[in-house]
Amino acid sequence: MELDIFKPKALPVFGLDISSSSVKMIEIVDAGKGVYRVERYAIEPLPREAVVDGNINNLEAVAESVKRAHKRLATRTKHVAMAVPSGAVITKKIIVQAGLREDELEIQVETEANQYIPFALDEVNLDFQLVGPAPSNPEEEEVLIAATRKEKVEDRVAVAESAGLRALVMDVESYAQQSALALVVQQLPNGGKDQNIAVVDIGANVMNVTVLRNDQSVYTREQAFGGNQLTQDIVSRYGMSVEEAENAKRSGGLPDDYETEVLRPFMDNLSMEVQRALQFFFTSTQYNAVDQILLAGGSAVIPGLDEAVNTRTQVPTMVANPFAAMQTSSRIQLKRLMVDAPSLIIACGLAMRRFDPV
Repeated sequence: MELDIFKPKALPVFGLDISSSSVKMIEIVDAGKGVYRVERYAIEPLPREAVVDGNINNLEAVAESVKRAHKRLATRTKHVAMAVPSGAVITKKIIVQAGLREDELEIQVETEANQYIPFALDEVNLDFQLVGPAPSNPEEEEVLIAATRKEKVEDRVAVAESAGLRALVMDVESYAQQSALALVVQQLPNGGKDQNIAVVDIGANVMNVTVLRNDQSVYTREQAFGGNQLTQDIVSRYGMSVEEAENAKRSGGLPDDYETEVLRPFMDNLSMEVQRALQFFFTSTQYNAVDQILLAGGSAVIPGLDEAVNTRTQVPTMVANPFAAMQTSSRIQLKRLMVDAPSLIIACGLAMRRFDPV
């Protein structure tokens, strides 16, 4: 099976994102006149340890969650666009002679890939895309190669199939995130042109910071800090189980001192982590400023977090919402979508694959 990261698809697909804490599905349709509409979405929690560091440890449990989410999604569409974790993908730009035929290009890509990929080629899924003329020589072209271990793809395909779905597209999480964030960047002054935009994705265990400039990633860094830290703080302070703490975190009902004693210190720590990440960015690149911070991931919607990060970093900060310029179908609660938006970013980017030009 090919890793169809770059292949356009004409069939309707919806986005299916499997993170370490939940399964997210979203279907986006064309509402005409260049406007998109969020048709339906569903988020289904995953059992603890079912997915760890992007590895599917418990295929049956994940498939069950996917099945439940699909039932709630209530769509007739069975085709999905999925993604492998960015850390599981090796990407490399190579230079080839311009005007090669597809078969010649494939041979060249495989030859080059052999040098860069530390696995036997029969153990990997390989894909490539022409980027355009090489900057140094118009008679050469740049080609982007992407490769991942077959089992990473096969596990995700197996989950989809166990749930009665079919994976048509296998993307990379960072690419899916970037295409959804392009919709957010358009909302910025001057469409974000020539600006350094730091995307802070706060997952359950890991905070991923990517700096985008003109739709290109110029820096990325992972820090071991995430929303589970807040859950653990609640567990240790109030003697709750992890499940109780997770529920209370989402739906409220925590003691009066929660905000001052637990939530505020967590937000301060998170803001400090963001500031540290920006310092690393400044010291390891030629840049010394960030124009905008976009908060993504499940913890991004903690009320007041954007203000806390802004105060600490002195950089304009907003919660990333790729749906701001979209219509929504009548079955969607707008208030709920606003809360869920930051955790639906990868799923949104995957759902947008149905609009790829054929």
